[in-house]
Amino acid sequence: MSFQAVLFDCDGVLVDSESITCGVLRDMFEEQGWRMTLAECMQRFVGHTVKSQRSMIEAHTGQPLTDAWLQQFFERRNQQLDARITAIDGIHEAVAHLHAHCEGRIAVASGADRFKVEMMLKKVGLHGFFEGRIFSGHEMPRSKPHPDVYLAAAAHLQVPPAHCLVVEDTPVGITAGVAAGATVWAYAAPPAAHEPLLQAGAARVFAGMDALRLTGG
Repeated sequence: MSFQAVLFDCDGVLVDSESITCGVLRDMFEEQGWRMTLAECMQRFVGHTVKSQRSMIEAHTGQPLTDAWLQQFFERRNQQLDARITAIDGIHEAVAHLHAHCEGRIAVASGADRFKVEMMLKKVGLHGFFEGRIFSGHEMPRSKPHPDVYLAAAAHLQVPPAHCLVVEDTPVGITAGVAAGATVWAYAAPPAAHEPLLQAGAARVFAGMDALRLTGG
């Protein structure tokens, strides 16, 4: 299968950020009386924006999800990411290969806010590959699982979605890529379960970034 462009999710695909973000979230919920393990927090929130889970959060904490609380979360999250963020194993080589293979037609299409995405990519040395081609769901009419961010990225690259490969790691993101009309491959580091990713519409699940060196022809 040949692809003219590759659109990457960010968290969990380019950077190993999800356990850091959910660790901060779990700690802040515990301060409000809602206790859960990191694994439980990740199961509930990975792939979703915090705001999209407002009703669940308010039901468990008994408190309104305020803008002030969200701002504190963003500040604490960004501080931890800045100190601890690392790249996904093998991603530098895969991105460099695809950047050359697709003649620069690669982009980031994330559900996260732009500041977070750009900060993380700069910290791990990937920003240069994507500069000017970073898209945030926060800046779209709708975020994932809707296709808006992927459609915007494909339009910017001037490549029809049907000729784009989307690289995702969550059912929410896969749903967005499929809805955009792209082919979606899902990254699942062992021992992550493959079945939910396939059920969401992933055409392939892979466990190592070297698999991305085989795309196109």
